[in-house]
Amino acid sequence: MRISILAQGKKLDRDTGSLCDEYIRRARTLVPFELVACTTAKQQWERAAACGGPIVVLDGRGQPWSSEELAARLGKWRDAGTRQLACLVGGADGFDDDERKRADAVFSLSNLTLPHRLAQLVLCEQLYRAGTILAGHPYHHA
Repeated sequence: MRISILAQGKKLDRDTGSLCDEYIRRARTLVPFELVACTTAKQQWERAAACGGPIVVLDGRGQPWSSEELAARLGKWRDAGTRQLACLVGGADGFDDDERKRADAVFSLSNLTLPHRLAQLVLCEQLYRAGTILAGHPYHHA
């Protein structure tokens, strides 16, 4: 399964981008994913639809998933034959009610309000962590 993180807004700054790239590199054999900057919400949703798989919206009003729950969901999608998954990180205003209804799942990274660049980094780390959980790797200390 391939995951696309579709993030609305500007490209990441060098430091944050470098950290994301490190998790992308580490995860490539566990749960491969890419980080794509989208300039508009329309472009973001078009790319998500083109993936042809489930769409997960990251939004503070979504369900909080633990690292283990994220890993379990990814494992279920993978085991069901899902080839692509799109994770959408909104811009400064997040997602409206209609956009959240369009999603297959609405996931909250935290009860805290996170800037979208930080949310991208946290998601990259959590996807890597989920991959290690699914692989039985000791990175995750339960």
